[in-house]
Amino acid sequence: MALASALPLPPLGGSALSLLFFQIAVLLGMALLLGRLAVRLSLPPIVGELLAGLIVGPSLFFWIAPSAADWLFPHQPEQWHLLDAVGQVGVVLLVGITGMQLDLRLVRRRAATAVGVSLPGLVIPLGLGIGAGLLLPATLIMQGTERIVFALFLGVAMCVSAIPVIAKTLMDLKLMHRNIGQLILMSGTIDDVLGWLGLSLVTAMATVGLHTAGVLRSVLHLVLFIAIAAGPGRLAVRFILRRTLRSGDSPVTMAAAVAIVLLFSAVTNLLGLEAIFGALVAGMLVASAGPEVIERLASLRGVVTFVLAPVFFAIAGLRMNLTALADHQVLFAGLVLLLIAIVGKFAGAFVGARICRLNRWEALALGAGMNARGVVEVVVAMVGIRLGVLSTAMYTVIVLIAIVTSLMGPPILRAAMARVEIDAEETLRHEQNRMLSADR
Repeated sequence: MALASALPLPPLGGSALSLLFFQIAVLLGMALLLGRLAVRLSLPPIVGELLAGLIVGPSLFFWIAPSAADWLFPHQPEQWHLLDAVGQVGVVLLVGITGMQLDLRLVRRRAATAVGVSLPGLVIPLGLGIGAGLLLPATLIMQGTERIVFALFLGVAMCVSAIPVIAKTLMDLKLMHRNIGQLILMSGTIDDVLGWLGLSLVTAMATVGLHTAGVLRSVLHLVLFIAIAAGPGRLAVRFILRRTLRSGDSPVTMAAAVAIVLLFSAVTNLLGLEAIFGALVAGMLVASAGPEVIERLASLRGVVTFVLAPVFFAIAGLRMNLTALADHQVLFAGLVLLLIAIVGKFAGAFVGARICRLNRWEALALGAGMNARGVVEVVVAMVGIRLGVLSTAMYTVIVLIAIVTSLMGPPILRAAMARVEIDAEETLRHEQNRMLSADR
């Protein structure tokens, strides 16, 4: 009997596996189609990818063709868990790649200014989000969730920025060489790292509760993880990845990098922290292994960006339900939170910029750039609904805030930067970048 129980379970097969493949094929196909359409319309691709899930979800497909929708997405927890597992692999690798793209050397060179801008832009929307969470009606909070945990989670959702969206916007507007562009990127990087850190702590509170011993244990786990990662972890990652360079095959380096990201994610998850934080740290350590390693990961970036990430965002859209906005209470709460998100980030960045003696147009440009929530807020929302902290209605509101703030950035940034003069340093940097592109 003991021997029988030790044997592995039969492999997944039959209708469950076929249905999973159907689900992924439909979500990926629609995400790619609508994502490319969004790009053609000069919108972030995430807008189209979220729209793909929204179309086949409760907002439209379940309403137009309920029988077909019930067949494709049946109300079976096991089937949803399979689909979520695919999405979780995608988001963990996406965040890992984001960590690989963070230029911490740039932050260190202009740390004082970047911190001066980013901290008010983090603290003000965080405080406003927590305040809103403490005041929102109890009917908008999931039963069994402590209000303070909900409020802290809402604060984190309001204060984050999205480096992928920011970087893409700066490149599209040809502002990457401008000093303000560099400062937006640096401040966004600091916001991103602190945002993931805050998310990890709030996740621990939601998991272990608000008992003092549990919270202190989570903080201790976080400190130990960061210390080990920055010391022996960094050395081990560099050793492993540099050894893979001797093979001469990019796939070997790619496989090692994926294993490292998944391992770090598993460790933080086991510690009661958010797995995504482990992925971010792993990505940063992979980047420290050197440019040769990063060059070999181009194929990985392609697979994640065009396959796994679109599936994740389509799943995120699938969980939205716009019919929740028909409730006047939900709609009012959504408008208030959108106002808090926008005003809080703009006010914070503006105050920080003025403290650092930047003019009002430069301050406005910083606010516009850092206001984009995009990918990061969607990930935060998915964590919230997975932990049971957010209801479907509040999840829908937060994802919509991510979309609206990402769409606002480019036009305001373009208008503000048109009033900021180009100096000699920026001209020289632009010329160097142009020559480098020509050489390539």
